[in-house]
Amino acid sequence: MTPPMRTIRAAVIPSPGAPVEIREIPEPALEPDSALLAIERSEVCGTDVHLQAGRLDATPFPFIPGHVSVGRLGKIRGRIADVEGREFSEGDRVTFLDVHRTCNACWHCLVAKATTRCPARKVYGITYGLADGLTGGWAEALYLKPGTRVLRLDGVDPDRFMAGGCALPTALHALDRAEIGIGDTVLILGSGPVGLSALILAGRCGAGRVLCLGAPERRLAVARELGAETLDIATHDEAARRDWILEATGGRGADVTIEASGDPRAVVQALRWTRDAGRVVIAGQYTDHGEVAFNPHLDLNRKHLDVRGSWGSDYSHFHRAVQLMSDPGAASAWEAIPLGRFDLAETNEALAAVASGSVVKALIAP
Repeated sequence: MTPPMRTIRAAVIPSPGAPVEIREIPEPALEPDSALLAIERSEVCGTDVHLQAGRLDATPFPFIPGHVSVGRLGKIRGRIADVEGREFSEGDRVTFLDVHRTCNACWHCLVAKATTRCPARKVYGITYGLADGLTGGWAEALYLKPGTRVLRLDGVDPDRFMAGGCALPTALHALDRAEIGIGDTVLILGSGPVGLSALILAGRCGAGRVLCLGAPERRLAVARELGAETLDIATHDEAARRDWILEATGGRGADVTIEASGDPRAVVQALRWTRDAGRVVIAGQYTDHGEVAFNPHLDLNRKHLDVRGSWGSDYSHFHRAVQLMSDPGAASAWEAIPLGRFDLAETNEALAAVASGSVVKALIAP
């Protein structure tokens, strides 16, 4: 008698704007050099809110969200090894690079050295759909396809790692682009997970002063605990924000500004509130929130600004994020970020909490 097929519970967004559904998905047959990952924690981030709303063209509905996750290897078929060639075993606690199928053979990969723009690039929980199998972390298990870059988390608490989550490698990429100098005044626009990780990293890079504009107050309280000076955008209009920044910087503006808000208006504000010959990094515009107007002469060219986009992250940023979180001293800053935990049946509530800002960081714990 053929044994019954095992199924795995997963949270699925069936179409743009639709609520999450819990479905039973057949356990996949493993290909050579693949594995099944038993999920312990998976992140709910602002990107997931935008994905549910249909703001990213490449989202293949229906899909299982959850692009950064932690778990234990359940089943391995063949060989899976880390970047140093050490083989993984069943039971190892790991995370994985959510970006998959980067080809390392195209013009973007080999000439531009911009693997995040590789046209073959696929992302777990974002551009992989349900037709691709168990490819999102909001599930009891996730299928690690052949070629997925897996990173070991020996001795790393899953909650501590997920306090950084996808925001940490995103912020690491932004900080690389920002080239912060010792003593710089750094302005962070946005007090969500990316903004909080960016301000922690700015201090580690030698910033003399970190200013953070954001909301709501519960997130700003965390930013202050992490050493930033803050201003609540819910209670201060644009003119008051500008005056606060100019007063804090001797009338010049910030040396470096990192936009991590997701609001396109913040991009123009970043240009205007950065000093002449300063640097601006745009990290928060992962999904399309529409167009915004600015004055190319006054806001950019006359100011002699260096403006850089920062799209997602690559393996190097995940690798360094794991290194940070493996060091108790370095990781301690992220312990200030409070976590809201939700089970699979509460994924709609988790999305609503992230959208409203009522939680700083939300996790799905299947």
